Amino acid sequence: MLFPTLAFGVFFLFVYFTTWSLDRENGRRKLFLLLASWFFYAQWDWRFVGLLILSAVLNWGVAALIARRMERDGPQARRAWLVGLGVAANLLILGIFKYYGFFVEQAGDLLARVGWERDLPLLEIVLPVGVSFFTFQGISYVVDVHRGKTPPAKSLLDVMLLMSFFPHLVAGPIVRASDLLPQFER
Repeated sequence: MLFPTLAFGVFFLFVYFTTWSLDRENGRRKLFLLLASWFFYAQWDWRFVGLLILSAVLNWGVAALIARRMERDGPQARRAWLVGLGVAANLLILGIFKYYGFFVEQAGDLLARVGWERDLPLLEIVLPVGVSFFTFQGISYVVDVHRGKTPPAKSLLDVMLLMSFFPHLVAGPIVRASDLLPQFER
């Protein structure tokens, strides 16, 4: 579903009016926005909704660990390894989908130059739409929690919505959690 299409216009109006008709106090509005965002993303390939969920759970968990360590040990707590873990895990997701073929070909060429001929498995991996955006969105969230620029999200639902929100999921921009999460409460 592309932005400048009639299908997107109908989808957007449905989401807009339904969202405003829901009570924001009990979380139904956020849940509806999340489900609508997943539906939007699934229009490209439903299989990658699971990747989006996995990425959100990963970033929520790392940010929660960072916040817990800060709470327990104070603002000077040694938590750089947690940030490094979060960033590395996000970059691994991006690397697998975006650069796997490149790295396998380069490794095969390098091995051939040293006389070790091997046929490395070259998989036909489909590139998920928006993988760079939601990966860097996750990194931004983890780093902002680490730096104290944003508090950790109140719930996993909030992080899933932050990373899946359909108006910026596939084309950006990368939005700071401190800017977007409060808007979901209004």
